[in-house]
Amino acid sequence: MATKILKSLFILILSQFFLSCASDEKNASTPEGLFKIAKEFDDAERFEVAIQKYAEIKNKFPYSSIATAAELAIADVHYKRESYAEAQISYQNFRDLHPRNSKIDYVIFRTGLSFYMQLPETIDRDLTLASDAIYHFNEVIKNYPNSPYIKEAKENREKAILMLAEKELYVADFYLREKKYEAALIRYENVLSQYSGHGLDPKALLGAIRAASLANMPTKKKSYSNELSTKYSQSEEAKMLKTEGLE
Repeated sequence: MATKILKSLFILILSQFFLSCASDEKNASTPEGLFKIAKEFDDAERFEVAIQKYAEIKNKFPYSSIATAAELAIADVHYKRESYAEAQISYQNFRDLHPRNSKIDYVIFRTGLSFYMQLPETIDRDLTLASDAIYHFNEVIKNYPNSPYIKEAKENREKAILMLAEKELYVADFYLREKKYEAALIRYENVLSQYSGHGLDPKALLGAIRAASLANMPTKKKSYSNELSTKYSQSEEAKMLKTEGLE
């Protein structure tokens, strides 16, 4: 009988201990407890409340290491809810305040990704932010060679570069249709000089040949024609060169 009583008392004490621990973990009067509360709202996708709770940590416990984690968490919440402009600013502010933070490669990568996610879906619109995205992806690739975000940084950098290249080609084609041949040629040459190796060289060469021919620039026409015929002899553009009599 006594053994059963002792066993019951032990279980009761143990359960009270765990309840007390759980209560302490969620105690809003400590930075750790408040962070746990904020994280639960974050995981439940109650993002506005989560941001409020993370900000509360910063205000109540500004010198705690948890406050630094809360700052980064706020940026992550902005990103999760697809508020990419706010996320970009939050990541940049975090970097300014904590340049030697152990997660700085992640912060720079996410800054680039926040710029990238603000880009329009079509290339006929403003792509200014692509350069900002590329800059931050390059920074991760160059300065943090062991970062786990290298692969994704390279992939997204390539996508951003390709968008800029396609935009330049789009503008070149527009000038060609508008019979502004010299302006078109400059744009095609920009694709070849700035974005070579990204899969658009044959299109840019054919465009340059057409523009040079119409602008009465036989030397450039011949040079680009030779390059297209030699380097990309199996391409559709090389076949079109023959079809259009631009060899």
